Amino acid sequence: MRVFVTGATGFVGSLVVQDLLAHGYEVVGLARSDKSAAALERIGVGVVQGSTEDLDVLTTAAAGTDGVIHTAYIHDFSPTADPMRFAEIDRDAIAAFGEALAGTGKPLVAAAGLPSVAPGVTATEDDKAPDNPPYPRFTEQAAIALVGKGVRVSVVRMAPSVRGEGDPNFVLMLTRLARAKGSSAYVGEGANAWSAVHRLDAARLYRLALEQAPAGTLLNAVADEAVPFKDVAAAIGRSLNLPVRSVSAEEAPGHFGMPLAIFAQLDVPACAKRTREQFGWEPVEPGLSCCIPRRACSTATQDIMPPTPPWSLRSGACSPEPSPRLRPARGRCSSRSAKAKSACCATCRPT
Repeated sequence: MRVFVTGATGFVGSLVVQDLLAHGYEVVGLARSDKSAAALERIGVGVVQGSTEDLDVLTTAAAGTDGVIHTAYIHDFSPTADPMRFAEIDRDAIAAFGEALAGTGKPLVAAAGLPSVAPGVTATEDDKAPDNPPYPRFTEQAAIALVGKGVRVSVVRMAPSVRGEGDPNFVLMLTRLARAKGSSAYVGEGANAWSAVHRLDAARLYRLALEQAPAGTLLNAVADEAVPFKDVAAAIGRSLNLPVRSVSAEEAPGHFGMPLAIFAQLDVPACAKRTREQFGWEPVEPGLSCCIPRRACSTATQDIMPPTPPWSLRSGACSPEPSPRLRPARGRCSSRSAKAKSACCATCRPT
């Protein structure tokens, strides 16, 4: 089976490519630069040069393969960024894939974010993305619209915190901010919670969706269901030996900047009960709640989530139960499996 992957050299997409290759798939990746193209060619991946704005390129590439995994997205959170434009680019890219795959029954797996349902409510696979989210993104709606066009489309909804070696996302951004500000902050009581997943676990879920997901399926890529933001801020403070403090909602834009202040206040607890049961997906990598080191590391990309090696997981370092500060799922989801509990509670320590 020949699969076209966008974001093929990205933080998650690169691991999706590796997982596909390991399972015997032929992979073609979208590359925006010669450097990315060379990286793909070195591991035996075919290359299509272009970006998600090159709709003709996307349509042609998708038409020549047996399925598409779309992980690319413009994640630019700078104050001058245009998130609405990024959402429109993604929506148009998905429409291009739909044009190429219409009537074929071939799979399209699109990456999206989890919905924030309501304060304190845990999102399940039954909860749809809102039409007007705090931060614009149209991925889920654009993808599901292709169900009636004969495309076996599914959506993998990523937790807001995706961790792993070289993490370029929110935890690193918060770490750099804490270092610059001299403190690690949360908003109000810090009770708003983030769900989280390791990129290695997420990569496997994309392949399972490609292979098994019926048209219109929403999959939740979630391992940690609800980590209070205050705990994330406290762990960052410990790792950098900095004070941890609360800022008010009014102070948040000044402290975090925009749009990070929006994400610092998001309440996105979520679970993956149906995803696990339907697809046999079992997150096994260490959880965010227990794997933030207790001391600062030497490089910026290793502040919070250092790679392995030289770091290793030592079992038995904490209780076999999840952290008591993990917010319960309030009856909408089942408890973690033994494997997930063990992974969440293994503590990252230097060897």
